[in-house]
This record gives sequence, structure tokens and C-alpha cells, in this order.
Amino acid sequence: MPDNYISISAEKGSINVSEEVIAIIAGAAISETEGVAGLSNSVGSEIYEFIGRKSVTKGIKVSFEDEKIIIDATIMVRFGATISTIAEKVQNTVANSVENMTGIAPVVNIRVAGISFDK
Repeated sequence: MPDNYISISAEKGSINVSEEVIAIIAGAAISETEGVAGLSNSVGSEIYEFIGRKSVTKGIKVSFEDEKIIIDATIMVRFGATISTIAEKVQNTVANSVENMTGIAPVVNIRVAGISFDK
């Protein structure tokens, strides 16, 4: 993930928050949402895991456009859960977590990549 930052003006100067920090906040929120089996791997994440590095932000892309935080997350839903309900819960949880920690309400887009069956 490139080192892009969103700037927040404060009384004593500016505060800069990186895309990776936002992705970590989003990932933590997603992992705590009931019905989510996990984040979907991307090719880059699979390569990192193959060489022994775990990516806590796999399946999450963060970008900044016109002073807005845009979060794209790709998730796996547990079998038996209602996909639209889980996706909406994830949207709300991620939006609330990021807004509480940064003071900026993000746009959150959720993609459901598949269903996970219990073993």
C-alpha cells in the first residue's frame, strides 16, 4: 500500500493518517462482525503469506478522494447467514470505527467474494 495520507486540520497544526492505519482499523472492525468468515485474499496477500508474512489488511483497499476516505473490503460470509444483512453490518461497523478514530465518516463498499462452510 503506498504511503498516502489524509490530513485533518487541528488547532495546533495538521494530523496526517495513512491509508494503512485506516485499513487496520477497518480490518479489526470486520474481524469482530458476527457472520463474517474472514477477508478475501488478493494475489499480493497470498504471496506475502507464502513467504511467511501475514497481512492484517488483506482484502481491504483504502483510498482518499476529495478529502473523503473510501474503503473497499472483500469478505467471506459464513454459510447460513443472510449476505445482505452481514454486508450491511460490516458497512456500519467499519464506518463507525473509522469515524470514531479519525473524526471523518468514510464511504464503505463491501464485496462478498464467497461463502465459508464450517468443517
